Amino acid sequence: MGKKTFFWGDSSSSMQTEGAWNEGGKGLSVYDIREATETTSDWKYGIDRYNRYQEDLDLMQEMGMNFYRFQTSWSRLNPLGDGAFNEEGFLFYDRYIDAMLERGIEPMLCLYHFDMPLHLAQNYEGFMSKHVVDAFVEYGKKVVDRYKRKVKYWVTFNEQNLYSTPLALLYGGTLTTADTAENIHQIAHNIMVAHARIANYIHETTDGEIGGMLAYSNMYPATNDPKDVLVAREWDEFINQNLLDAFCGRGYSKQVQTFEEQHLNLELTEEELAEIEKVTSDYLAFSYYCTGSISHKNIPANVAPNYYLTYGESENPFVSMNEWNLGIDPLGFRDIINKMYQKYHVPIFPVENGIGTKEEWDGKNQIQDDYRIFYHEQHIKAMQDAMNIDGCEVLGYLGWGLIDLPSSKGDMEKRYGMVYVNRGNHDLRDMKRVPKKSFYWFKDFLLKQRDLLEEE
Repeated sequence: MGKKTFFWGDSSSSMQTEGAWNEGGKGLSVYDIREATETTSDWKYGIDRYNRYQEDLDLMQEMGMNFYRFQTSWSRLNPLGDGAFNEEGFLFYDRYIDAMLERGIEPMLCLYHFDMPLHLAQNYEGFMSKHVVDAFVEYGKKVVDRYKRKVKYWVTFNEQNLYSTPLALLYGGTLTTADTAENIHQIAHNIMVAHARIANYIHETTDGEIGGMLAYSNMYPATNDPKDVLVAREWDEFINQNLLDAFCGRGYSKQVQTFEEQHLNLELTEEELAEIEKVTSDYLAFSYYCTGSISHKNIPANVAPNYYLTYGESENPFVSMNEWNLGIDPLGFRDIINKMYQKYHVPIFPVENGIGTKEEWDGKNQIQDDYRIFYHEQHIKAMQDAMNIDGCEVLGYLGWGLIDLPSSKGDMEKRYGMVYVNRGNHDLRDMKRVPKKSFYWFKDFLLKQRDLLEEE
């Protein structure tokens, strides 16, 4: 049997790239109605990938990528989220996926990246509602059935553990739901039910592979104080380990279950729990950018662990910080790969990694982003050490937004790309794609990787 292909590629979401918010029969999502601010753009235009995907895929191919994780927009395929499906939307993704395959780029399809159809947010409070769970599963099965012969790799929810934090209210598509531990846990459970039903459906009806995905960042104890160690461990248990157990067929964490039984009144059924217990993962996917630090000192007594970081986040003096005060930590990347692989013995797939920085293009000269080259070099080395020294099985390495796109908060000036996109927050300009120095570094790096494989 030949050596399995290692995947090198890019990741993005639909709302940060596609634009075309009112084209092709698309319905409104919660992002489409958000207005620009002084430091952010609106979400209507992205980087116009709806019309420029051929150009962007050409750049990925030129760089040497063989994998691309993208997202289908729920409201493009079902304008209301729970109404009639939009064939024009499917035809767009037909062309999009075919264009990837024609270039030797393996697609990974993500079904949801925070962009709840507006109708479901306004009428049902998003994933607080079992109706929305059912609507998502109907949408997900429709996409699986359409693309199961072309797409072999799947993710249901981007960074699913964020629904175990206060961000659940925003990313879960709620508009008026109160910020309480009970509501966070309800959303997290509803989303796990939706994941389970789609993951089990994929395993039952296709030869595709699917795994759960986390936004995984180590939260180191701020000191050796046992109370700091305790809150760091409890944060990890509630935010990460609870879902990793569920992704790997173990059901929910016993500590989280005990907390819910003692303090919360959740709407869950034996049928839902049985569906979750059937779940298996072909890989464990995660995004990684930085690590953090947590102290017990400012955390109120009796607060749910889901809120620990709200009160207890502290600065770590042992890692370098970027301009958004995120701790850059390649060893943390290696550590997380080991944490997941050594416990579950399931292949690990880092599907987002990158560094956001402010950059300006003078219209003529190449952007010299040596800091980005250094960041990716160090993280790739840490990943390879996890593989070659620690014995972890890793499927690939995907950067985030390697063609510039608006950040998760809508800031076009926080750039992750190896390709500059000529637009700002309030001026769309011409959206010209301009390779940076890192583009040519990564192209050369991937060429050397292919040469090494051929020598083996």
